[in-house]
Amino acid sequence: MKLDFRQIVIVIFSGFLLSCSSDETGTTPATTILPVVNPPVTTNPPIPSTINYLALGDSYTIGQSVCETCRFPEQLKTSLRSMSSSNISLKIIATTGWTTSNLLSAIESQKPESNYDLVTLLIGVNNQYQHRSFSVYEKEFPELVNKAIILAKGDRKNVVVISIPDYAYTPYGKALSGDQSATISAEIDKYNTFAENYCNNNQIAFVSITDITRLGLSNPNLVASDGLHPSESAYKMFVDRMMPKIKIALQN
Repeated sequence: MKLDFRQIVIVIFSGFLLSCSSDETGTTPATTILPVVNPPVTTNPPIPSTINYLALGDSYTIGQSVCETCRFPEQLKTSLRSMSSSNISLKIIATTGWTTSNLLSAIESQKPESNYDLVTLLIGVNNQYQHRSFSVYEKEFPELVNKAIILAKGDRKNVVVISIPDYAYTPYGKALSGDQSATISAEIDKYNTFAENYCNNNQIAFVSITDITRLGLSNPNLVASDGLHPSESAYKMFVDRMMPKIKIALQN
């Protein structure tokens, strides 16, 4: 049978209506549903069950005028043990009054092994207090950082440098004559800026705790009984500030 043009148009239009009708009744072709893929879960590596920790420094590390377990390396050791149940061995090379030169000499004479999982370094206040040339610190601080890296199994990620506290904000600092306390703060800032810039440029973790010690006059509980050094409470704040970078150092 031969269809004229008008009949052909009617047939096409009828087909179009049937197509629309099938869409409305839910008979459209099934679409492909992609499976939901959950992103991979990332977990931090655990802290080692055994940790060898070396603390390098001066009176702020040895904990002048506070109890042995009150100084920050001991508090750090306790915090790590309670958090991870790790067996922690602590060695301290520090003495009140030490400059960068003294610490370098002590490391050379004691010859500690290069097997430490964590090394902290806090040094420089006695360079400032004893009016040593700043150029000495510029030379010897990098030497100490490099020695710390060697002692930390050659891994810079295992080294954490801590800023120098500001003793101008203590009864001792306040008692200094004239505007000497302001000079102390400015010089401490100079030392800390150099240390922080060096660490940032060399991928070394740096933790600033100087602002905590600048609360010493408004909060006497942060100063030890000698009116000069940080108290147990201040050292606790140091450790809390340090812990995020300490955990990163131990998990690398």
